[in-house]
Amino acid sequence: MTGYLLLTGATGLLGRYLVCDLLESGNQLALLVRSSKNEKALERIEAILQLRERETGRQLPRPVVLEGDICKPLLGLSSNDLQWVTRHCTSMLHSAASLKFHADGTGEPWTSNVEGTRNMLALCEAAKLRRLHYVSTAYVCGLREEVAFESELDCGQSFRNEYEESKLQAEKLVRAATFIDQLTVYRPAVISGDSKTGYTNTYHGLYLYLRVMSILVPRQPIGPDGLRNTPLRVAQTGEERRNVVPVDWVSKAMTRLYNNRDAHGHTFNMAPDECLTPRQIMEAGYTYFSSKGVEFLGPDYKPDSYNAFEAETFPGLAMYNNYEKTDPTFDCSNLKRFAGDAPCPKIDEAMLHTYIRFGEADRWGKRRQPGIVTPFYVGEYFSKFPQTFGDERFRSQVALDLFGPGGGQWTLGLLSDGTLKCEPGLDKQADSLIKLSVEEFKGMLEEPIANIHKHATKQFFPISFIEPAKQRSHPSRETANG
Repeated sequence: MTGYLLLTGATGLLGRYLVCDLLESGNQLALLVRSSKNEKALERIEAILQLRERETGRQLPRPVVLEGDICKPLLGLSSNDLQWVTRHCTSMLHSAASLKFHADGTGEPWTSNVEGTRNMLALCEAAKLRRLHYVSTAYVCGLREEVAFESELDCGQSFRNEYEESKLQAEKLVRAATFIDQLTVYRPAVISGDSKTGYTNTYHGLYLYLRVMSILVPRQPIGPDGLRNTPLRVAQTGEERRNVVPVDWVSKAMTRLYNNRDAHGHTFNMAPDECLTPRQIMEAGYTYFSSKGVEFLGPDYKPDSYNAFEAETFPGLAMYNNYEKTDPTFDCSNLKRFAGDAPCPKIDEAMLHTYIRFGEADRWGKRRQPGIVTPFYVGEYFSKFPQTFGDERFRSQVALDLFGPGGGQWTLGLLSDGTLKCEPGLDKQADSLIKLSVEEFKGMLEEPIANIHKHATKQFFPISFIEPAKQRSHPSRETANG
């Protein structure tokens, strides 16, 4: 037990992959999560983990979930949770961000991306977190024609939108924080869905183009040649570079870099070796929808008017007009040095078809998601106990890592007077660490003579010490005051 990584942005597309990949590689995670209108913070995380468990057939350990909000001072943590972070967390991974391109009435993207980063840094200082992993974007480079190097940041560049500019300002903040001893920065390019399943929970970027295709192309009549004609004149060559990277690759690369201490302290541009092009996107649409008709007329083309199909198509893509020019070329020297043997998979026609199939099955984000199945919440069970936050001396402690649906990580501490208290997380000072599935743990509670000591390596901890509702006598212990 080496300490917890505190992660923000766990419910975003990249964040949910990071949670699962980091847990699967043995890391201890604490997640700062905001409750939504319909779901509590813990339920949002449980849904993410259960989706991965259904896909892989393997049960995952559970992170510690802390209620918070990056737009509030100290990320909205309660005083007890702040004390817990100070005691248990050794580093921060800040992934939360607003993806809005332009400022709106809520102040986004500036509120989340700049003020949220400022709040995160204040928490790091208060909780004495000196190692920071920060998720920026490759597009802090702004409008650049030359190679964008990992070693560069503010070069006086202009920007296509306020999202890019806000992320530059945020990265400048983290680099100016003198109390951070070690800063690792990840700059992914445009993140798309899962390279294997097509999964996404957000329909921006590439998925917006695919969604427009999926809605408009099937409406066109099938001609004598068996093809739907989609007469679309585009002011591009069709060969413009698009730096698009699948989310599963970004997450696995970041996890690998995080797990390699030698990689810490560097900046990583995370871009593909081979860029996607608008022509490839359109040709994938041709083969998927049995269509034709797109003309790439070059950047100087300026139409006098739109035909009917163009009038339906272009308004839906207007927010990306500033991305019609070719993308920058990104230097990825650090990435290749530390993770070059796992290159970004090429987004080809087969993958684009996978993306379209997923979007259609998901009704482009409108499909009702499967509910979580959690007949027994360990957190609710342990909420019956008095809580401690490191201010007492224990006669003995046992750390419980309970994995699978409804699981969690808890440390049970026995005071000298026989009182049992508990705390979220696995305490490094615990005498024993016990790993059980939730089903095994629940089964032990239901056995009248069962005890937890047969799973422990150093301490005898009768099961009645973790049963607050039913005090049982046992010849080898004092009576617990549950």
